[in-house]
Amino acid sequence: MKILVGYKRVVDYNVRIQVKSDGTGVVTDGVKLSANPFDDIALEEALRLREKGVAEEVIVVGIGPADLTAHLRNGLAMGANRAIHVLTADATQPLTAARVFLKLIEKEQPGLVILGKQAIDDDANQTGQMLAALWDRPQATFASKVEIAGDKATVTREVDAGLEVIEAALPAVITTDLRLNEPRFIKLPDIMKAKSKPIETIEFGSLDVEAHDHLKTTHYAAPAKRSKGVMVKDAAELVAALKQKGLL
Repeated sequence: MKILVGYKRVVDYNVRIQVKSDGTGVVTDGVKLSANPFDDIALEEALRLREKGVAEEVIVVGIGPADLTAHLRNGLAMGANRAIHVLTADATQPLTAARVFLKLIEKEQPGLVILGKQAIDDDANQTGQMLAALWDRPQATFASKVEIAGDKATVTREVDAGLEVIEAALPAVITTDLRLNEPRFIKLPDIMKAKSKPIETIEFGSLDVEAHDHLKTTHYAAPAKRSKGVMVKDAAELVAALKQKGLL
């Protein structure tokens, strides 16, 4: 069985985001870019399933510009067998990404697709669900535990009320939550081995994917600075302060 893994590049989660002075986006020049944390978890889970003998091949997929190759090498160094780079200079919205994955599914015929539940740049949390709908296959989102037996996946999901366990027939789409696993540390020998692993480059235009943007971002702005807090002595003073501000 093949496992297809989405592997998006985002601004590193440790970086303090800065908005451009003209409000057209966030500053990325000279900023550290890394794998989306949820996608690292997705890749780690795919590698563990391969190590258990459930799958024979793990393929990482990235959608982005020419310099995305270095990012995909990171996924190969983690342990993926090969990578697919869908080359495009344009930002990709969730529905377009789902349509790209569907084309790759038709080409690769994987038994399982694992995606991060969301990317930390747009926080959309949509691609996995859209892909399952387009593919007409079961989905199991927010996974905190995954077990594969034969042609069935048993997934423990994190939901508002606690945990939910569902079964899904394969092929299926699974999206990963934070507590599913802890991604492995990449060692130097693995980085060297990754240089010889294949990366297939596919032009976005050759996939015949509809790429209309459904959302248009008109302006970016940093969060407003919080005003200094006010100390009150008791509940009566708190009520008076709220009334003065017109909040009561």
